[in-house]
Amino acid sequence: MRVLGIDPGLRNLGWGIIELHGNRLSHVANGHCKSRLGKLPGRLLELHQQLTEVLKKYRPHTAAVEQTFVNQDAKSTLKLGHARGIAMLVPAQFGLEVGEYAPNAIKKTVVGVGHADKDQIGLMVRMQLPGSNPIGTDSADALAVAICHAFHLQSRGALAEAMHA
Repeated sequence: MRVLGIDPGLRNLGWGIIELHGNRLSHVANGHCKSRLGKLPGRLLELHQQLTEVLKKYRPHTAAVEQTFVNQDAKSTLKLGHARGIAMLVPAQFGLEVGEYAPNAIKKTVVGVGHADKDQIGLMVRMQLPGSNPIGTDSADALAVAICHAFHLQSRGALAEAMHA
């Protein structure tokens, strides 16, 4: 199963794709969609077009997005929410279910603690996905989202099997 993880951002929207084979994970690709400075509608269109190309090229089976961290700057949070909307819309347009995870849940799944820093996340992503070499922190975070989603999918699958046994 191919899993797409997305770290929403208005300037840099990180994405990472992994494959789940039983209980083994492997890296497929990672990168980021960039929007140029300018008016919001144009920036959102750029993110939509670029993320659409990622889905066309890699054909993931499921996707997950990091939930928005609400900070004290309401304007920034609202702009991030727009980018998050694109991050959820594009996979939905491809018929994918989209999981959502809080930043602390992602960090706890990947690093083992809910308050890990960016360097720890990048290190653990590279350890869990040998050869992944994320393109920046946005891509590392997106791969962490994909790992978190894969873990939860495995857990749900194991629970479903136990229920039917």
